[in-house]
Amino acid sequence: MTGKTTGKIVKLGLAALVALSAGAAAAQDMDRAVKARKSLMTLYAHYLGTLGGMAKGEIAYDSAKAASAAASLAAMSTADQSAMWPQGSDNATLGMDKTEALPVIWTTYPAIAEKGKALAEAAANLSAVAGNDLAALQGAMGPVGASCGGCHKEFRQPKG
Repeated sequence: MTGKTTGKIVKLGLAALVALSAGAAAAQDMDRAVKARKSLMTLYAHYLGTLGGMAKGEIAYDSAKAASAAASLAAMSTADQSAMWPQGSDNATLGMDKTEALPVIWTTYPAIAEKGKALAEAAANLSAVAGNDLAALQGAMGPVGASCGGCHKEFRQPKG
């Protein structure tokens, strides 16, 4: 084998290694994005569980806890989630074991952005009144639930 041939083989090998490394890095970035958004949804569920439990009478109403949970929910709803939703991080691409997000998210982007805005607005309203009294909490929960359902019904694989 000549030095020139060996050089070409080494270059091809390096190119393949770079391509594999880039693919592995992209997959790792995708995994991190999906984990981040699942973590955010888990936090939403945590605070909504407290607030919903109070609203339904399953948990004793506590104005300080209600105000704190609602403020946390409102703060999280305004977080920039754009890096958590890279195109291709859907169940058709990654599989149902990784995510329930439907590919339609990326073909209807303005619609999902509006639904995110609706959640932020509903959560801000909830935060403003949750600590006032039980009736105020109960009255503000409906729009929050509707905004969550607005995304989940349209952009998430149905359960079951």
